Formats: sequence, structure tokens, C-alpha cells
Amino acid sequence: MFDFTTATPREQSNAEKYTLREELFGTEDVLPAWVADMDINTPSFVLEAVKKRLEHPIIGYEEVPESAFLAQIAWMKKKHNVEFTLEEMFYSHSVVASMAVAIEAFTKEGEGVIVQTPVYSPFFHTVQKLGRRLVKNALALQEDGSYTFDIADLKAKMTKDTKLLLLCSPHNPVGRVWKREELEAIADLCYERGVVVFADEIHSDLVYKPNRHTPFASVSPKARAISLSAIGVGKTFNMAGFAMSSVAVPDVNLRKEFALAYERVHFAQGSVLSHIAFETAYKKGDAWLEALKVHLYKNYSDLCVMLEKYSEFIKVTPIEGTYLAWLDCRGMGLRDKELRSWFVKEAKLGLNAGIAFGREGSGFMRLNFAVPSDTMRKIIDRLQKALDNYVKD
Repeated sequence: MFDFTTATPREQSNAEKYTLREELFGTEDVLPAWVADMDINTPSFVLEAVKKRLEHPIIGYEEVPESAFLAQIAWMKKKHNVEFTLEEMFYSHSVVASMAVAIEAFTKEGEGVIVQTPVYSPFFHTVQKLGRRLVKNALALQEDGSYTFDIADLKAKMTKDTKLLLLCSPHNPVGRVWKREELEAIADLCYERGVVVFADEIHSDLVYKPNRHTPFASVSPKARAISLSAIGVGKTFNMAGFAMSSVAVPDVNLRKEFALAYERVHFAQGSVLSHIAFETAYKKGDAWLEALKVHLYKNYSDLCVMLEKYSEFIKVTPIEGTYLAWLDCRGMGLRDKELRSWFVKEAKLGLNAGIAFGREGSGFMRLNFAVPSDTMRKIIDRLQKALDNYVKD
């Protein structure tokens, strides 16, 4: 029913990953595989619903309809077995904006905010820009290349002025889908120490079998009492440009505190076209998403098969969720700037340097494989050719 072999070219649009190639990589002669959106067409049923709304010639201020949040609530219950209510939901244009509000709501300048590195860079940049103390609880890298929480280190890092933990679940960039028992350990410790948990769950729908996403708020009553959950359609349906997500805050006291900071920012109600797209995706997107995940995992598998021949130099971190491959390139023996340059000049690929996710990402690169089949073939071919030349040299 759905064809992911090709997609509409984006070079002539204002797509960030194409427009910024010269600025970031020094050349336009790279295939961009960095920004975490998909080079895959946004679902046609979403676009048709937006076109239908445009038949009405007035695009003014509108409230987020209850039906949009109810569609999301129903989706989260069906897909992830977590229950939220209308009164718990806040509109937001982005997860990073929601994160900033949470930092303002639950911490004061100089107080500690925990991030678990390597992690999406706005986690630590937002903390620092708001004048909070950055507390790094590095993930533990295992022998098989996977990652786990370091609970002993987390416990040691918590002080009386540590007020908030930013949880990335599923994790960007390492691709972990945290198990319930792992999240329980986080919840128990944070509840005991009075630490609020902001859970970025924007990749929650992009999980590959047999793994299952466990929403932090569903782990236990303790977790629900200390949680804020950031969720949305941006990653799932390639709708980041609609700039609409939500934050669920089940605990009434946390909700009041969050609302005070939220109202100071004046988020308003967003765009009417975003409301339509958001609701439609949740109501009609089930079959499309399942087909997409099959396609994405095929791309990932094809990359793994090729790189298995060069495992002495590059290893692929085992993935459980997201469309971001975390490549361990330490076997190449290159410094971070040299590694990034090698991918640009030799492989002609524009990737994220692992060091951008924290010092624990040194020697790694992040590759976005959410592309059509024909583009994935080009990415693999370019990387294989570059590795062949690297081995010869």
C-alpha cells in the first residue's frame, strides 16, 4: 500500500539538511544524513486533510480542538498502554521548548539538572543557557556496543540541589528502548530524592520488534507522580514542519508549577493547519507507520550487512528504536575532526559528529537512515567505496 522506494526531492525546498550543506560541511557535494527528519514523504492522508481545511479561506487564531488531544490520548493508550486525560495535556510547538519550560518550572539558577550522555545536544545546551548546573550521568557502554543506565553514578551525582532529570526515551543517539525495570530504577531513585523527570518520548512510535516502548509515566505510581511526558507526531510521521507536540503532566501539583512557567512564555494555540495534521495522523496513521518501520529496519539491516565486512574499523551500535544509526568508528584511529572530515571528503556523506552529543560520543558518528531505498543504496555505496580506499591506504 505504501511505497518508500523513492520520495520527492528536497533540494529546491528550504530543507535544513540541504540548505546548510555548504555552511556545515564546506561543500554541497554530500548526501545529508544528519538532521533527524525523514527524506520520506509526509503521509498523503495528512496532506489531504490540510488541503481540505484550506478550502476555508480564513486562517486565523484557533484553539487546539479537544478532538486533537483525544486522538493522541487514544493512540497512546492503544499503542503504549498509558492513560492521559485532557486536563493533563499542554500544547507545545517543540520538545526542546517544552524542556526549557520544565527547567524554568522546577529549578532555579545554579541548581542541578541531570542529562545522560551521549545525548541530543539541546539537552545540555538548554540547561547551560538557562544558567542551571549541568550534571552529567554518562550511560554505561557495554562490551556488545549497547548502553545501559549507570544507576550507581546517578545516585552519587544527586545532591540536595539536583531537581530535574532529562530522560531521552527511546534514546537519541544510541538507539536504546529502555526496559521497564531500567525505568523503574530511575523512577524509584528520583522519587526518593525529590527529582522531577522530564521524559522526551518523541521517538516512542519508532520502535522495532521485539522491543516495546514503555512510557515513563506508566512505569509505576511513583513515576507518574514525578513525570512530564513530551510526545508528538513530528518524528513518527515526518511532520516536524507542522511544529506541534504536547506535554502530559499527570500530577496536579506538578501541573500547576509547569503551568506557571508555561504561561509566562505565551505558547498560544499554534497553527490551525497543525491541529488538522496532528489529529489526522493519529486517527489514520496506524498502517502507514507499521509499513514505515519495516522499511526503516531494512535500511538499517542493509547498512549493518555492509559494515560487517569492515567491523575492524566501524561497528554499528545495536538499535532498538529511532532511525539514527550510532556508528562506533574508533577502530579507524582518527581524531574527531579528522573523522568528520573523512566522511565528508572521502565518503561524501554529511553526518553528525558523535562528539556533538558529549565527550562520550568521541569517535562515533550518527547516521540518519530514514531515507528512500534508492537513497540508502547511495549512502551504503559511498561509504563502502570510501572504506575500500581506506583499507587499501
